[in-house]
Amino acid sequence: MDSMIIAQTAVSGILMGGVFALIAVGLSTIWGVMEVVNFAHGDFMMLAMFLTLGFFEYLGIIPIFSLPITAAIMGAIGVATYVLIIKPVIKGPMVAQIVVTFGLLSFIRNLAQFAFKANFRTLPAKAATLNGILGDSASIGSLMFSPPKLFAFILSIVFIATLDILFKRTKIGMALRATAQNRKAAQLVGVDINRMYAFSWGIGILFTGIGGVLLSLFHFIHPEVGLVFTLFSFIIVTLGGFGSIWGTFVAGLIIGMAESFGGVLIAPAYKFAVAYLIFIIVLFVKPQGLFGKG
Repeated sequence: MDSMIIAQTAVSGILMGGVFALIAVGLSTIWGVMEVVNFAHGDFMMLAMFLTLGFFEYLGIIPIFSLPITAAIMGAIGVATYVLIIKPVIKGPMVAQIVVTFGLLSFIRNLAQFAFKANFRTLPAKAATLNGILGDSASIGSLMFSPPKLFAFILSIVFIATLDILFKRTKIGMALRATAQNRKAAQLVGVDINRMYAFSWGIGILFTGIGGVLLSLFHFIHPEVGLVFTLFSFIIVTLGGFGSIWGTFVAGLIIGMAESFGGVLIAPAYKFAVAYLIFIIVLFVKPQGLFGKG
């Protein structure tokens, strides 16, 4: 294979992998604090994509300006989801939590199908390029890349770093980590466990929403879009190690590269199979993930 094709494929995979990681880090946050599997993860991302589209179509607000609004809305939805849906089953068996989040998945997806139909939509070029600021395409030498993808990748790193600082350098972050490590001990030193659970859902869905906003710059928007990203998020979080923020980022880059090279080396129809194969191999070699603790 030509070296330029390899370089082009690698760039595409890395840029996409950064966005994968940002979307997955929300799932990692919820699991890391609560050990709850959220099957509706990708569908929350889909809601953020439709919010982004709606803000532009009805209010004329381009994504960079609607992003904080969408993030706040998604964070509020995350907290409400915990209080109204997750909290009543949190002390029940895991199967009850799985059934509840799977039911939430079905509700959100079918609601989107009813409201928006099954049509594939995209942001107009004006919105996707932030009123033309980013441009439709760019190059470094003969290496081509998408400015919206590069913009989304850079912001993904910024937001993931922000989340890492939140967990490691703030009081609420330390309380979240204490809750994740030992809930009873955290309660004994005055940590409000329910508040931490609500916050983890809020921050987890907020970051998922940010990922949805950035993804909408260059990806189709439709009610089923969350399915693939839910699967990829589970793979990325497991591959990187549950609860590891930068492990999730590295795993996102790996999966992005695997998808990109799989589509070029094999066939576009089998690009996801390469990502799944890498995932299975790593689990055999290191079941706790690349950066997970034994």
